[in-house]
Amino acid sequence: MLTPHPSQQIFLATEPVDMRGGFDRLAARVLQAGLDLYAGHLFVFVSKRRTHLKVLTWDGTGVVVLYKRLSRGCFSVPEVSNDPRAATINPAALAMLLEGLKVHGVRGSKSPRPGHRPDDTTARS
Repeated sequence: MLTPHPSQQIFLATEPVDMRGGFDRLAARVLQAGLDLYAGHLFVFVSKRRTHLKVLTWDGTGVVVLYKRLSRGCFSVPEVSNDPRAATINPAALAMLLEGLKVHGVRGSKSPRPGHRPDDTTARS
């Protein structure tokens, strides 16, 4: 299982990718999008039929590619912004994507603001 570090951003390519390409072709797509391949972020690419997925990252010593092919069904790619390069997704969306779960319509809970305390539910005397 791929567990991103909290400092890593996860970029999802907004256009399908030819999965015959290897390290160099995927790295070129990252650079064409104006992103830094060597920052250690995760770059996710999905095939046109959505049956294949590759994740590209720099681990400090080299470029790593994770490649997954579903035996049945297809990856449920989350709806992303209209950014022509890449959109960011959160670690939960990546985990669901890698597991083949549907990501559409999933929303995270709202975090309380710093310093905000929930209402005290204990009875006051």
